[in-house]
Amino acid sequence: MENSTWMTNRNDMSGFILVGLFSQTEHPALLCAVILVIFLMALSGNSILIFLIHSSIHLHTPMYFFISQLSLMDVMYISVTVPKMLMDQVLDVNKISAPECGMQMFLYVTLAGSEFFLLASMAYDRYVAICHPLRYPVLMNHRVCLSLASGCWFLGSVDGFLFTPITMTFPFCRSRAIHHFFCEVPAVLKLSCSDTSLYEIFMYLCCVLMLLIPVTVISGSYYFILLTIHRMSSAEGRKKAFATCSSHMAVVILFYGAAVYTYMLPSSYHSPEKDMMVSVFYTILTPVLNPLIYSLRNKDVMGALKKMLNVGMVFQETVK
Repeated sequence: MENSTWMTNRNDMSGFILVGLFSQTEHPALLCAVILVIFLMALSGNSILIFLIHSSIHLHTPMYFFISQLSLMDVMYISVTVPKMLMDQVLDVNKISAPECGMQMFLYVTLAGSEFFLLASMAYDRYVAICHPLRYPVLMNHRVCLSLASGCWFLGSVDGFLFTPITMTFPFCRSRAIHHFFCEVPAVLKLSCSDTSLYEIFMYLCCVLMLLIPVTVISGSYYFILLTIHRMSSAEGRKKAFATCSSHMAVVILFYGAAVYTYMLPSSYHSPEKDMMVSVFYTILTPVLNPLIYSLRNKDVMGALKKMLNVGMVFQETVK
């Protein structure tokens, strides 16, 4: 039954219609230009951050390893939705086939789930660094970091393989118009003509579990971090520890807050317009904010950037 439903959805040549953001504004061309600039900023900012971390020896630490993973996820995250949206606006096309919709959904859910757990791993890394500095090189060695990062990607892919096939096997016999700018699970479910209440409860419980585990790790880590910072005798040490942790907490609040709204609040709090605005926040704005949060407030990253720019200037002068 499920296979036949999936084949029916897949072979439906009409596919889906993405209503998108641009139908909500009187100036779609201006909005398209703004989103394009943000997209290019996110790509360049995260790519530069990844390059700096991998090319600068003094940035080869667990903290920056996890930041590079976060930047990689953000590059992929924004690339899953924005290029399709911009191309549709330029070409005046708003259709997406069922296989394309399923692939977009899978990548989006996988990357979002992976980032949930990565932020928890980053909090644990800061806990070990601040509360157990002498044991930090042992507790957070390269093998442990690779294992944690691999675990994050694996758990995210489990979410993708779990939610995407189930969502796409529901029969879609209502309007094919998705009131969103990409194939997000709740938006696609609204098109189903079958009873999805049981699946929505299952999805809600999975999201609670997905959020509960990382939030517990993050909350516990920062509880002990704050205790340790309070006991520090060095004002400089307190300032450095607080600056590092506040950057991470800003990212956590931005990402988890949007996820709680999307997947955990009752439907009475939702509307297509609100859902799209919240999705813009964590699929488009968060990827461009992350490199700014982790670079502008970080002397090590800014130092590596200045060094790279100086080397580039010297090279140009040598060529001339």
